[in-house]
Amino acid sequence: MDTVRVKWNGKRRFVAWDEAGHSVVMDARAEYNGDGSGVRPLELVLYATAGCTGMDVISILEKKRQKVTDFDLVITGTQRTDDYPKIYTSIEIEYVVTGIGVKDEAVARAIELSEEKYCSVRGMLGPDVEVSTRFRVLEADR
Repeated sequence: MDTVRVKWNGKRRFVAWDEAGHSVVMDARAEYNGDGSGVRPLELVLYATAGCTGMDVISILEKKRQKVTDFDLVITGTQRTDDYPKIYTSIEIEYVVTGIGVKDEAVARAIELSEEKYCSVRGMLGPDVEVSTRFRVLEADR
């Protein structure tokens, strides 16, 4: 069982921490009575999605003996504007894999396995959130 604690820190700022002592500051934008001093709570969904699938993909690529030297993800969420709650209705993920001789097929399969089997965060998003992915493989300088 995972447990986190969250403490109000004035205005709209909250500080959260887990049992290991890792922490995150959450806050609202100024127009919503915050100071913008932390991540907006909904953005944490993007962080979590990228972190979850990123860990899966890099692990799978390592098992496939792909020589990855750098790995970046760019993730963008589009919120519903016409009704509450203002959930993300679509999320786009771009995977940028840099390495030596990394095969496109290996990256595509790693992403597919993450999306369909391994990424718990992706699984929690449910059918109301359309997730689209794309990737680029760049050859590293030797």
